[in-house]
Amino acid sequence: MAAAAYAPPAPADALPKGADSFFRTVISNMEKVYLSRNPTAKTILELVRSYDGDHICYDHFAFRTFGVDGYGIKSLAEFFTDFGYVPREELRFPAKKLRALWFSPPTNDGYTGTGVYGPLPRIFISELLVDELSPQSQDIIQKYIRTSGKGNKHATLASTSGELTWEKPIYSDFQVLSRESEYAAWTLVNGYALNHTTISTHRLISDIRSINKFNKFVEDNGFKLNSEGGILKVSPDGLLQQSSTVADSALFTFADGITESIPRSYIEFAERLVLPQFKDLPNDEVNEHHRRDGFEVGNADKIFESTSNDQLTRRSA
Repeated sequence: MAAAAYAPPAPADALPKGADSFFRTVISNMEKVYLSRNPTAKTILELVRSYDGDHICYDHFAFRTFGVDGYGIKSLAEFFTDFGYVPREELRFPAKKLRALWFSPPTNDGYTGTGVYGPLPRIFISELLVDELSPQSQDIIQKYIRTSGKGNKHATLASTSGELTWEKPIYSDFQVLSRESEYAAWTLVNGYALNHTTISTHRLISDIRSINKFNKFVEDNGFKLNSEGGILKVSPDGLLQQSSTVADSALFTFADGITESIPRSYIEFAERLVLPQFKDLPNDEVNEHHRRDGFEVGNADKIFESTSNDQLTRRSA
């Protein structure tokens, strides 16, 4: 299923100044938790700034959820729609038992900063279709959901704090989920924490604005990229090109006292090329709405693998 969105609906009006300031503070705190747990992302952002200057813009933020009992997409989506985001296409991943929905931001005119203070990112929220899992995995997820009370109503707060809304799991439950669904195991130990951010490479100003040169820049600095389906993931129309690092790992002490390494998050890179009807526009007149919007199931399916054990244990090329 493609999500090309060549005629996007008009975005919501720009946020009032107070709402905009509050919203950006919230997503800045999500970013702080993310960077504190993911040294690769932090270092790459620093390297890009030192090479290209302060021109980093985020293409999108992505989150993972359990699609059961109100803990799925809706638990996070309402915060973003309250602040002017518009729901767009749904994407389905049958083999992974996932669905996702992405949201476009309110009008970005007049921004003066970069990063979370630059153009607002798209939001990509996925959920695990829990009722399609084995009874054993369903029981494990339900067990922890029950310890959460009404934690799903405070998903955004959980994302800004990095805390789980449910009880810390035991290692054997994590292992069971890992065998059936890497996504389920990741969500059990990371909760609503930001899964990844994405640098919009075409918004940079140096030669690394080309994603192929950007990928080489990242690899030359010693970082491993997700090789699933090839380093560069390209949509069928050729206009959405994406790549990502392999997730960082960290030691995690489970509720039964066992300490083991778990996958955390990663950073993605995306180049959105100019749509065919705008190919003759001078470069200095090309804006974001002239470029490929939306997401692509084939690309996203491979990007999900950035937290998989196969990628985490793969040796660098």
